[in-house]
Amino acid sequence: MEYASLDAIRADLASEKITVSALTDFYLTRIGEQADLNAFNEVFTEYAREQALAVDRKLASGTAGRLAGLVIGIKDNICIKGKTVTASSRILENFESQFSATAVERLLAEDAIIIGRLNCDEFAMGSSNENSAYGPVLNPIDKNRVPGGSSGGSAAAVAAGLCHATLGSDTGGSIRQPAAFCGNVGIKPTYGRVSRWGLLAYASSFDQIGPITNCAADAAEILSVIGGFDENDATSSTNKNTQFSVQLPEGKKLRVAYLADLLENPSIAESVRKAYGDVIAQLQSQGHETVAESFNYFDFLVPAYYVLTTAEASSNLSRYDGIRYGRRSPNTVDLETAYKKSRSEGFGKEVKNRIMLGTFVLSAGFYDAYYGKAQKVRRVVTDAMHKLLENHDVLLIPTTPDVAFKFGENSGDPIQMYLQDIFTVQANITGHPAISFPYGTDSQQLPIGMQAIGRYFDENTLFQVADLLEKN
Repeated sequence: MEYASLDAIRADLASEKITVSALTDFYLTRIGEQADLNAFNEVFTEYAREQALAVDRKLASGTAGRLAGLVIGIKDNICIKGKTVTASSRILENFESQFSATAVERLLAEDAIIIGRLNCDEFAMGSSNENSAYGPVLNPIDKNRVPGGSSGGSAAAVAAGLCHATLGSDTGGSIRQPAAFCGNVGIKPTYGRVSRWGLLAYASSFDQIGPITNCAADAAEILSVIGGFDENDATSSTNKNTQFSVQLPEGKKLRVAYLADLLENPSIAESVRKAYGDVIAQLQSQGHETVAESFNYFDFLVPAYYVLTTAEASSNLSRYDGIRYGRRSPNTVDLETAYKKSRSEGFGKEVKNRIMLGTFVLSAGFYDAYYGKAQKVRRVVTDAMHKLLENHDVLLIPTTPDVAFKFGENSGDPIQMYLQDIFTVQANITGHPAISFPYGTDSQQLPIGMQAIGRYFDENTLFQVADLLEKN
């Protein structure tokens, strides 16, 4: 009962070969069989079955929404009313959400079935899903390797067939990098395309919700539903182009920029460089124009990203103080110990590191030297991307410098771990949309991801590029 696309599910529902209830039970069984992956923090068994029965009745009466038959998992930093939301952190253990995220409400309004909440790096801070308070997620392709982060549970669940699609969040590559490691399609929409209402904030000027799927067509369908203006989020866009298609108009030829330097860069795995050359050659063979360009800011991207995001995190995570909501230490004796013990006991090591770094770069005497300078870098990089994309439909680069690495391989070296994000943070710094799609495997049959970055609010072209290339 595995399906490659939502269209295939719809066809079998229409011919009555399956029911939504039967499909939901199939996924629930798969989740139980592959519990060792640790992809889910909680499975909504009865809730999902109740939803499925209701959607079956709607299908019978002809009133079902456009996502009827879609069984989807939600990253555990996106709120679902009446369900626990923890961001995989002990500090929010057993905290029940009082409302649903706008993205979740829009899924439910179109009759998607929400099957559970997915494991992730704590507060979305990580590139390997090794930072979850509930243990690491295993990569279903090779269980000795990480699934990527922070949306590791989201990518692993799709790759293992535990649900048809998932929602993740992307602050610096947290959708695209795990999608690359697990062989999925994952898109970070343009900043503001999807409401952040109900997403637990990490870095507010970077965070975006997006789907992880088996194919570009399903990602386009889900984004068409969850995107659009939301009065609850002042940063959400009023852009009216909210419906997407993967169909490249007949006769249209793309103009694709690529970075020739990356084809020879020894820091990039040979298998990834070869795949990069192959995808460029494929586009050329299909009559699309490929243009070698340069982008001279990679050395500045990761430092600027971590200065800015940790600064925002230190502010956003101050709300978890043991007083207002969330975990309060049982060892509290006064206000000071309530703050200190609740936060020191509730947050994990990586979150503490980033809060401390963010507090430092915002402190008196260091603000201009670090935070102010990083903001200037952000402007320079954004202007450079606008200029590069003026005459090109997309910029095509690898999603990651290597395939999925083994557990513990980068854990002792924060710099190496942070450099895993070198090709993904760019789109978050500038706000541009970016999609990762699978493009072949290495000698160990580990997936390789390629990434297309497009102009603001032109996700449609990204879906077309991914659909064009993922079929080959």
